[in-house]
Amino acid sequence: MGVRTRRWLLPWLLAVAALANMAYPMYVHYDFTHSSDTRSYLRMAAGRFDSVRVTHRYRVWVPAAAALVAAPITQAYAQVWPQRPAGQWPLRFAFYLVNCLVLGAAGACWYHGARMTGASVLGAALAMLAVLTSRWAVYAAGLPLTDSLYLLVVGLGYYAIRRGPAGSWAMVAALVIGPLAKESFFLLVPWLLWFGRHSLGWPRQLLALAVGLALLFAVHWFINSRFGAPGIPSVANAWEHVNNITYSLRRAASVKGLGELLSVFGLFTVIVPVAFWLERRKQRCSASIFNALGWAEGSLLLIVALHMLLSGDLGRMGYLAAPVFCSALALVFTHWRPLLGLGCTGGLQSHQREA
Repeated sequence: MGVRTRRWLLPWLLAVAALANMAYPMYVHYDFTHSSDTRSYLRMAAGRFDSVRVTHRYRVWVPAAAALVAAPITQAYAQVWPQRPAGQWPLRFAFYLVNCLVLGAAGACWYHGARMTGASVLGAALAMLAVLTSRWAVYAAGLPLTDSLYLLVVGLGYYAIRRGPAGSWAMVAALVIGPLAKESFFLLVPWLLWFGRHSLGWPRQLLALAVGLALLFAVHWFINSRFGAPGIPSVANAWEHVNNITYSLRRAASVKGLGELLSVFGLFTVIVPVAFWLERRKQRCSASIFNALGWAEGSLLLIVALHMLLSGDLGRMGYLAAPVFCSALALVFTHWRPLLGLGCTGGLQSHQREA
């Protein structure tokens, strides 16, 4: 096994192991009557699109993967317990497996993105695990949802931007997968094109995006023609999200909304501002540990904020900031000694590695 393979395989396995443990109770005990989203994706995985909400109808990657995984599970279940009907259990279990694997891949992207900012191996690994403890990671991994794929798209884009030309493959993957991962991907496209131009030139970026859009239009055409689903409601549904802005602003200004925002990364949220305050207070080092974070991270946070405003789901969309938060937290874990007044660490050199 090559060094590069190990560098990706190890953080991915660590992330998958953590997610499988944390998300299992959610998978087993969740009451599916509480979420119309999960019921929609289960119907899609079963090949039923006629009764699926237009918001979810074209996010086919994860349901299709779950359907493929569920097929052998159903056969094995029928052999072991032929007297018991399988029901929806194989599909739910398949979503759990697929989402753990996909979100684990997103976690590996966050880890490597943090390494590119100068974080140590241990600091980046601890930060990745901390970010994966979010309740939104547990929801995304344990339930029949498609959030894991969009989190992977954002993670791939961030890694590619941080990695440079060697990360061009991640930029291609983000642009091809993104259009079918979530409709709001178009908000991410300008960020990918601008900050990713050093990873992949604009002609190749546009070619990859064209492939993604072609897949999007093909899926729209197939579903609309096969199941008699008109395309106009999907456009109207997209515009209806604009009405969520005022609701989101009111919610964010409420006590409950503030609690939801703070719960995105839990108590780990406090660590970064405290570290920034300690750094400004002590001023023991010649350079800030956060100097590696710049316009790319700030712009991504603005795009995440726009997602939050348009969706009305503050916490769930706020988790899209995971790559930036993981990098900031990893830098704190890496340079904790100077923050506590235990001396500087040689000018805060970069810990970038071949990935």
